[in-house]
Amino acid sequence: MLISIIAAAAPAAAEENPYGLAAALREGGLISQTVFGILCIMSVFSFYILFTKLIEQQKIINQGKKIRQGFWRSPSLKEAAAKLEKNTAYKQLVDDGLAAQEQHGKLTDPVEAHDWMHGSLARSEAAINSKLGGGLAFLATVGATAPFIGLFGTVIGIYRALIKIGASGQASIDTVAGPVGEALIMTALGLAVAVPAVLAYNWLQRRNKSIAEDLNGFSVDVLGYLVSGGQVRPVVAAAPTAAARPAAAAPAAKKA
Repeated sequence: MLISIIAAAAPAAAEENPYGLAAALREGGLISQTVFGILCIMSVFSFYILFTKLIEQQKIINQGKKIRQGFWRSPSLKEAAAKLEKNTAYKQLVDDGLAAQEQHGKLTDPVEAHDWMHGSLARSEAAINSKLGGGLAFLATVGATAPFIGLFGTVIGIYRALIKIGASGQASIDTVAGPVGEALIMTALGLAVAVPAVLAYNWLQRRNKSIAEDLNGFSVDVLGYLVSGGQVRPVVAAAPTAAARPAAAAPAAKKA
């Protein structure tokens, strides 16, 4: 007896929720399914852009830390550039600056070396910043349009609810619950796609701004080095030697 009761209850428990997402998409037809598909595509591409841009930004940030640690300790700019990783933002700036220095001597029309190299470095910075900003326009578009796409699904759901009310002649719960539930689901999906896209856009923009400031400072340092023949370079604090560390730690040990 107990086994038969459990067996009879199992199919009922396994029945699909008539007011769930799958039921709403099935009842909504092609329009609701299309809206849902568009929102899913927007969400997938938004997270793809977020993670790829974070990886790209982190590589530049890590290289900037290495630049501050030992780049300017090299005897020449070419030797320092040779130590940098290929196809990276900072190496591109150095290579473009060195190329501009070589090209300046080949110019037939006299142009100030400072102006020529400054223009070359500025173009290099603009190219790097443009690459960093790639994909952010899509995030901004998703953040601006996803709520309205969800709202379109909401309007269709409410329209279907009104048609059912008119056809049945009564506004009973079982008549309008499905279409209204579908409408609310589409609104929620639109917001669920838009909010992460907006947050990701603002976060990536802020990180890009910080990276651009660091690149600009490095570009100014490279320009100063080139136009001064290596006489002007950033002051880098000397790394503590192995002999200096015990000496510094001795007074602390004695005091203890």
